[in-house]
Amino acid sequence: MSAEPAFLLHRKPYRETSALVDLLTLNNGRIRAVAHGGQRPGSKSRQRLQPFTPLFVSWRGERDLKRLTLMESRGQTALLAGEGLLCGLYANEIATRLLPLEFAAGDVFAFYTALLEALPIPSERALALRRYEWALLEALEATPRFCTPDGHPLDPQVRYRFDAQSRAFLPADNGLEARALRYVEQGDWQHAGLANVLKSVMRAALAPHLGSTALRSRELMVALARRRQP
Repeated sequence: MSAEPAFLLHRKPYRETSALVDLLTLNNGRIRAVAHGGQRPGSKSRQRLQPFTPLFVSWRGERDLKRLTLMESRGQTALLAGEGLLCGLYANEIATRLLPLEFAAGDVFAFYTALLEALPIPSERALALRRYEWALLEALEATPRFCTPDGHPLDPQVRYRFDAQSRAFLPADNGLEARALRYVEQGDWQHAGLANVLKSVMRAALAPHLGSTALRSRELMVALARRRQP
């Protein structure tokens, strides 16, 4: 097959000197493959197989586990640190958990690429992450329905919480304002004061698909926030 743009999502040792990798590819979504020499000190494969590095890859194999036959860099590694690095690790972790193998998700790839460009810039980081999360939900056909479970419009005077079973919203005294949810539905995500609402909606919508095991990247984010507290 011809080389395809990709990013490394996850890597772990495999046998003596190889690596087992999950890659996000442009046309084939997430693939799992063996990178021979990917754990050998000083090997080119190990040097190239770094998170947030744009790659060209090709592989062979008809089953779920492929064998990489080509792996080349196609650009500069995104230089991430602190919160930006943790957000990048979070983006990799949720894609690894959510995307089925070889499930085409071109929009996810596009928004992941845009996210890596935004992560070094604190003012652009959160919105790019929300759009990436939304792309994952769209790929899974799991985006929220901005109505009540029975299909009625949200009442502007009522607060709501997300209901995972119906993917709709139920009245809740301490919930989210219907007006803010309307902005989310319309894609007007740069509206003032919407950041926390967006984060709440995305977290609630993603939770049923991520499973019960805690995200390691989220635990690291909480630890970083605690260290920053006076």
